[in-house]
Amino acid sequence: GRNAAAVAAIIHRLGGPGFSMTVHGPDEFDDPRGFELGARVAETRFTVAISSFTAAQLRRWADLRDWPKIHVVHCSVDADFFESPIPIETACRTFVCVGRLCAQKGQLLLLEALAELVHAGVDCRLVLAGDGEMRAEVERRAAELGLGTHLEITGWIPEAEVRSRLRSARVMVLPSFAEGLPVVIMESLALGRPVISTFIAGIPELVDDTDGWIVPAGDVQALAGAMRQALDASVAELTEKGRLGRAKVRRDHFVETEVARLETLFKAAIPGEAGSVAAPGARD
Repeated sequence: GRNAAAVAAIIHRLGGPGFSMTVHGPDEFDDPRGFELGARVAETRFTVAISSFTAAQLRRWADLRDWPKIHVVHCSVDADFFESPIPIETACRTFVCVGRLCAQKGQLLLLEALAELVHAGVDCRLVLAGDGEMRAEVERRAAELGLGTHLEITGWIPEAEVRSRLRSARVMVLPSFAEGLPVVIMESLALGRPVISTFIAGIPELVDDTDGWIVPAGDVQALAGAMRQALDASVAELTEKGRLGRAKVRRDHFVETEVARLETLFKAAIPGEAGSVAAPGARD
């Protein structure tokens, strides 16, 4: 975060140890000058970006000579997410959206897409798993759209229930307007559930037409169309998308692999340790 990196930089200038930082987005890229991204990258021993998109945005603000300090280390999921997935039930018509109820997550747009389906007579249901500053507005808009029992808002729920909700869904949908790379997408795919999301930030590095549907951000018709396709898809098609998504997450977002990458960076950054901090950059 801004404060942690700023404090670390001040301590370093006063003679303290070197420091690293991890950049997720999107806040840092909404206000790169306020975050002093270029100067901060220059001061770090190394800077971690959670996606190739994030790394590219950092390079916009960092001096060319500091580019070798920027390394991609993905967010990851624990091994227990890869336990045998629960099969998708043929009769399941439920979408689940997990996330804070806020402007950047796009839940208001999702309500519009749901309403298009419901008013066309499509049998489906949406669960918004989360809470946040926009809850009252979401509830008000849902009432205006007449969504009734087609919508459930859970409020804040524990991680175990989030996982249970994902397992009981047909598809996870996250129509974000701004992101870093949402961990809930990794979790959903690891659990064998396809994902509908938007073509922004690092999301296309994880979601494509092999493991879900990816649509332009802000496009209600495209979102509703993807949801209809998910409802029309056979269980076999959805299961195959889930299988491919699990394999992708296990390959690129497995916790032990990503921790090892971080360990390599830290060892290379500590004076006296063997290796070069630039070594892991080959994967970016």
